[in-house]
Amino acid sequence: MQQIIAVVGAGDLGTHAVLAREALKKAAKARGQALAVELRTSDGVVDPLDPAALAGAGHVLLVGEIADEPRFSGLAQVRASIAEVLADAAGVLARKPDASGAQKPLNIVAITSCPTGIAHTFMAAEGLQEGAKALGYNIRVETQGSVGSQDPLTAEEIAAADLVIIAADRQVELSRFAGKKLHSGPTKPAINDGAALIRKALAEASVQSGSAQAEDKAASPAHKAGVYKHLMTGVSFMLPFVVAGGLLIALAFALGGIYVYEDQYAGTLGHTLFQIGAKGAFTLMVPALAGYIAYSIADRPGIAPGMTGGVIAGSIGAGFLGGIAAGFIAGYVILVLTRIIRLPRTLQGLMPVLILPLLGTAITGLLMFYVVGAPTAKVLAALTAWLQGMQGSSAAILGLILGGMMAVDMGGPINKAAYVFGTTLIASNVTEPMAAVMCAGMTPPLALAIASKLFPSRFTAEEREAGNAAFVLGLAFVTEGAIPFAARDPLRVIPSLIAGSAVAGAICMVLGVQLKVPHGGIFVLPIPNAVVNLPGFAIAMLVGTAVSVAALALVKRPIALADNAQAQPA
Repeated sequence: MQQIIAVVGAGDLGTHAVLAREALKKAAKARGQALAVELRTSDGVVDPLDPAALAGAGHVLLVGEIADEPRFSGLAQVRASIAEVLADAAGVLARKPDASGAQKPLNIVAITSCPTGIAHTFMAAEGLQEGAKALGYNIRVETQGSVGSQDPLTAEEIAAADLVIIAADRQVELSRFAGKKLHSGPTKPAINDGAALIRKALAEASVQSGSAQAEDKAASPAHKAGVYKHLMTGVSFMLPFVVAGGLLIALAFALGGIYVYEDQYAGTLGHTLFQIGAKGAFTLMVPALAGYIAYSIADRPGIAPGMTGGVIAGSIGAGFLGGIAAGFIAGYVILVLTRIIRLPRTLQGLMPVLILPLLGTAITGLLMFYVVGAPTAKVLAALTAWLQGMQGSSAAILGLILGGMMAVDMGGPINKAAYVFGTTLIASNVTEPMAAVMCAGMTPPLALAIASKLFPSRFTAEEREAGNAAFVLGLAFVTEGAIPFAARDPLRVIPSLIAGSAVAGAICMVLGVQLKVPHGGIFVLPIPNAVVNLPGFAIAMLVGTAVSVAALALVKRPIALADNAQAQPA
């Protein structure tokens, strides 16, 4: 990599120049680049540039009060202020001159994605766009939401990109970014501070390995993801089957009654819809979960072994727990096989299409049948029996826990853990936890929307305006609508929301409310048989919302008083 040439000068502000030089050195070291810096202060020149280094440089970085000089003739110049270097040294080093020698702004492409593809996906995209604008960079963001990729990046945009940022809570296909500097992480940093994430990406990005033409070869993922991310990838691909199957079963009951699945109703529309939902979509839930967990771990070679393991889990009664186990077994088996099998170059094309699917599927299947399947089936049966037999205080405790988890981080790992617990149990015909989870997830934005109207002095003008959107998001079960309020005053807002959500979840469980679809909020409740005990759901949502509103009224201070208190000298 070509050495970076820089000249830093700050006149009488010699300390600032020294700090800028050290910031550039640190950023260059993080990028793995050599850096030669000439420092100019009122006391003279330190470490003057070697003329040979100037002759071999592609461009020179001039920081601070540096006039044009003959020795820079023929060199493209990139200029930056001392303040810019101190704020974002990595970003300054990444700047490039265009063909005419003028400074070229950094080009960034990004992908944002979350398991449900509803809120975090687009909030992360907005955060990156605002951050790039603040830093003066160009950015194009592809959102991989619940309806697939929107505004997909073109090959030309990727080729022109100086940096690729992946802000995703699930696995994203990276083969098209081969050879590009890439930084990958979750959506939360992009939502909280897009500019800070971009600066971090500039400092820590590494070149994406692989070949864009070799998408089918077996390889380990370009970046290592944790167990949570692998699980969330599987859940994101499973959710459409849960939603479609649950709604079709509800419609079947609405058309033909609760016994529509019996043979005497064969040929009717209700019976047919039940077959599609129960024996079609629901049958594919566990294989999809297992297959895409394995895909997240081992890329495409993991899909066939994972889905096969998921089918086996369903056939032996291991259910979603067996599907999770099958997905992880298949993914890591493929990774191990990839590392231990070495073939001549002429036979490497057989790996992803023959050897890995064959061995991976065989090993995963054998482990499911002889080792993992039976114990997992017993655990699932015990869990199902325990949940179905829960009454009174035990049900209330589970509801309190699940409800509180939904409001802790509003779309983060804790929230998603409760959500996954509810959605996966639908496959085992245990639907009470899903009702508690959705009701508890609706109350935080609803409570904040109502509180901002009842107690406007306790909220900023921006928060009062955001309350309108939060109300709609709450009705749609998008808990992330509460994030802007929680981010501004977390110590008061988050405990208030947890209290209301916990109460809502507990009431749902005690009243035996059941929900057969995993998303949609109030908009799916009118569907016949989608929810059992609709009045109980409404009571839980209203009481939980009221608890959070009351807590917010108690702990939130009027904005003027809070600002005055902060302005007082210590």
